[in-house]
Amino acid sequence: MGDPEDIVDAEIVPDPPSATLDAPAPQETGYTPGGVPTFESVREKIETRFGTAVGSSELASETAECREVEEQYEARQRAAHDRLEQIRASMRDEPDRT
Repeated sequence: MGDPEDIVDAEIVPDPPSATLDAPAPQETGYTPGGVPTFESVREKIETRFGTAVGSSELASETAECREVEEQYEARQRAAHDRLEQIRASMRDEPDRT
């Protein structure tokens, strides 16, 4: 080991006050110091995703292609309903086959 004269004592210096003021609060980051998301950050994320989904569907429903698909779907539903009524009527008219 070296001479005792070569040993230099270190001085502990506290952090400057500006460093602690610049550190974000847990609510600003959306996470607690333990790494758990805050309630507010989770709610904000859900509201953002919901708003995006609603907006996307509204925009999509305004296109001509979407209106055409909706009309085709309604036409198929009416045709299926009419065909089902025809089948039911024919079953009421048939005599029992026992």
